Amino acid sequence: MKKLFFAGLLFFSFSGLNVFSQTTTTTTITTTTRRTRPNYTSESFGNTLNLGVGIGYYGYIGRSTPVLHADFEFNVARNFTLAPFATVFSYIRYPHKDYYYRQTVIPVGVKGTYYFDELLNAGPKWDFYLAASAGFTIRKTTWEDGYPGGSKVFSPGLGPVYLDAHIGAEYHLNQSLGLFLDVSTGISTFGLAIHF
Repeated sequence: MKKLFFAGLLFFSFSGLNVFSQTTTTTTITTTTRRTRPNYTSESFGNTLNLGVGIGYYGYIGRSTPVLHADFEFNVARNFTLAPFATVFSYIRYPHKDYYYRQTVIPVGVKGTYYFDELLNAGPKWDFYLAASAGFTIRKTTWEDGYPGGSKVFSPGLGPVYLDAHIGAEYHLNQSLGLFLDVSTGISTFGLAIHF
C-alpha cells in the first residue's frame, strides 16, 4: 500500500511540474508588471460521476484485494464537494481447517473533497484534492457447503463504521471526461470521471 501511495505521489509530482511551470503573460504598465491568473470563480467540481477500480488493503485479510468504486459529487461550497459513494470488494478465507468462506464487503457513505486548484495555481487540465470518507459497511459471509461449524456467520475485523482519508488528482481529457488517481488509507482507486 505504501509503494502504491508513493508511486502515485511521484507520478503526479512529475506530471504536475508542467502545471507549475505554465507560461504567464505579463503586461507592462508604466514600469509595473501585472500577471494574469486563471479565473477560478467559474470552475465547478460537482455534477461528476467517478467510476474506479483499485486495490483495498485491510490488515485482517493479510493481503490486498481488488475493489470497484462509484461516487457522485455535488457542489457544496467554493472548491468543496460532497459525494455519496459505494465500494465493493470480496475475498475468501480459510479460518477453519479445510473449509472456507467468502465475504463480500460494501462500504457506503459520503466523501467530502476540498480542491486546491486555486491555491496551487493549477491549469484547467488538472485538479488536486484532499478528502475524507465516512460511512458504514455492509457485509455478507457465505460458508462453503459442508462446513460443520455451529455458526454460518463469521465477522472478523472490519466494523460497522468506515473511515478513510484521501489524496488525489484528476487529469481532464476534455470538458466531459477525466482520469483520476485517488490514494487513500484503505482503498486506492484509478478511474474515469464523467462531468455533466
